[in-house]
Amino acid sequence: MIHVWRNNDEARRDDAATWVVRLEAGSLSDAEAVAFDAWLSRSGENAEAFDAVLSTSQTYAALDQAVTAQVLRRRATPAGVNRRAFVGVGAVAAAAALAVVIAPQLAGQDTTTTYVTARGERRTVTLADGSRVDLNAATHMTVTLGRRARAVTLTEGQAIFDVTHDTARPFTVAVGDRFVRVVGTQFDVRRRDGRLSVTVARGAVEVRPTEGIVGRAFRLRPGQRLEHEEGLVGVRVAAAEPAEVFGWRTGRLVYRGQPLSEVVADLNQQFATPIRIDDVALAATPVSGVLILDDQDAVVRRLALLAPIRVVRSDGAVVLQRQAGL
Repeated sequence: MIHVWRNNDEARRDDAATWVVRLEAGSLSDAEAVAFDAWLSRSGENAEAFDAVLSTSQTYAALDQAVTAQVLRRRATPAGVNRRAFVGVGAVAAAAALAVVIAPQLAGQDTTTTYVTARGERRTVTLADGSRVDLNAATHMTVTLGRRARAVTLTEGQAIFDVTHDTARPFTVAVGDRFVRVVGTQFDVRRRDGRLSVTVARGAVEVRPTEGIVGRAFRLRPGQRLEHEEGLVGVRVAAAEPAEVFGWRTGRLVYRGQPLSEVVADLNQQFATPIRIDDVALAATPVSGVLILDDQDAVVRRLALLAPIRVVRSDGAVVLQRQAGL
């Protein structure tokens, strides 16, 4: 049984562990999804406990895969091969591979790589400098690494950057008509339909207009979020919970008063069947709650519990209409 209303730390961890098990098993009913939303939204401590337990679960899963791979490699090693010679050959091969990776940068040449995720796909990449990037669905990103700079262009989509500290090579992200500069930090950058946002979890970042664009620079600290619409001068900076903003990385979208249109835009990056809203007023309706990204029909049913909508199917699309009488 889920103990939704207990407040001590031990009970909260137990509840978080129970929710993680249920979510990973994919056996959550609609009623339980509502209960999970209520529990997660009840306090920041609940969200922190959930993220901590989920991180532990994912770490153990990764270790299990690594151990399995190591066992298979040992079984594949011929019994007659001298272990010292085998290790020596492996070290030489690793050194050669490393030289291939870093040689262009040592020679002063920049290396450029483009990363693209499809609709519904999430991906994690580790850059040659050690920085980690988590890519959300339908994202297009180009990374150029050189001896004096690390430059990213986020053409479309959303990514979380965990940047390795390197004062000699500043890390920048070009996104729309804004330019983000960091040294070593963790932050989320999003660009969808000309709307930009930057949320900082650790360290500090500077967001300023690109060359030729009017506007001032903003320096963001942990727990701050900048929002901007391309083509407009105005920029909004407000408090944010990074754990909630980063929720998409673990398959959950957290909303605190965002318009229904933004929620639908997010879902349309995750599922093949398009979702449409049939009137402007409904699109502006604020939505608060948590959506778990599993089956599209289930997600839409849960959305109907958070907003005054009814769902109809038309011409190969899911159409959201206002509930009668509202």
